[in-house]
Amino acid sequence: MAFVVFALATSQVAFPIDWHEAVFVGTWVSIVIAALVVHLPRRPDALVLVVAANTGVWAGAVTAIAGTSQELFRALPIVVLAYPGAWLVAHRGGIAIKVAASWLIAIAILVAALPMVQTPGYAQDHLE
Repeated sequence: MAFVVFALATSQVAFPIDWHEAVFVGTWVSIVIAALVVHLPRRPDALVLVVAANTGVWAGAVTAIAGTSQELFRALPIVVLAYPGAWLVAHRGGIAIKVAASWLIAIAILVAALPMVQTPGYAQDHLE
């Protein structure tokens, strides 16, 4: 619920154009933090609430700069995936969630770091 409330509230904010790159990086950092929480042996309710609110803020921020509120509403059903994940953890299937979270951490770090690294895709072509 905290995710939904913060995502909806933040999606109504008009972010300056200078903040757009920072919002995208912040979103990926938030994904890494949320995925790392999965690996904690115990997750206090307060921590889960803070992580959900943080993730909602970044999801709303991305929607505010790159989409519309209707797109946020189309994405919100994905939040329902937390329920099968909780069921898996309760029935000793937590390793599957941890593997998926580890994969997500790796992808998020790569996506967030790629614009900072000089690669042929971001560097001017040497033939020009």
